[in-house]
Amino acid sequence: MLKNHNLAQSISDVSWSKFTTQLEYKAKWYGKVVKKVDTLYASSQTCHCCGYKNEETKDLKVREWKCPKCHAEHDRDINASINILMQDILAN
Repeated sequence: MLKNHNLAQSISDVSWSKFTTQLEYKAKWYGKVVKKVDTLYASSQTCHCCGYKNEETKDLKVREWKCPKCHAEHDRDINASINILMQDILAN
């Protein structure tokens, strides 16, 4: 059904909705909290050291990058996780 371009987005949205519902249910069951991050937040492109947003790292093939401003070296996933954690800390 996902090959049908008219239905694919709707089916995909329902699947993610069901997944997040189950995830929130299980988190509540175990006394945990699920926090959502804005999908447009450039967590992997923003240097967690100086805040510089590197537009050249949009390509998912770029797994590691060096900040041209502060010269810190970043792994894409680790950098994103630090940015998300910091965003959560600053929000509270």
